[in-house]
Amino acid sequence: QLVESGGGLVQAGGSLRLSCAASERTFSRYGMGWFRQAPGAEREFVAAISWRGSSTYYAESVKGRCTIFRDYAKNTVLLQMNSLKPEDTAAYYCAAQFQNSWPPPIKWEEYDYWGQGTQVTVSS
Repeated sequence: QLVESGGGLVQAGGSLRLSCAASERTFSRYGMGWFRQAPGAEREFVAAISWRGSSTYYAESVKGRCTIFRDYAKNTVLLQMNSLKPEDTAAYYCAAQFQNSWPPPIKWEEYDYWGQGTQVTVSS
């Protein structure tokens, strides 16, 4: 099970840290990704991290503003988001990629297991 948390309402320019906690240690062996979906829009890729945590990949829209990292002790994947913009408003989901492909897939269909999402709202 993957459980996201950390979403909320923040003003433009602010920061949030999203967490994705895995209930099983096996998730530490999988590549992980963050996606987001705004109302009426497709689910889009945000960031991914390799199972070792040594490689990361970002969508151009968040590059330089977001950092994805893993806390293996807590079996958690985190997404630090800075300089938030109103267009970052969306439900954010973490997902596990069992194939451990790298470069990571950016299509949501290629991820195997999903959390329930956490809402991020950025006010202008």
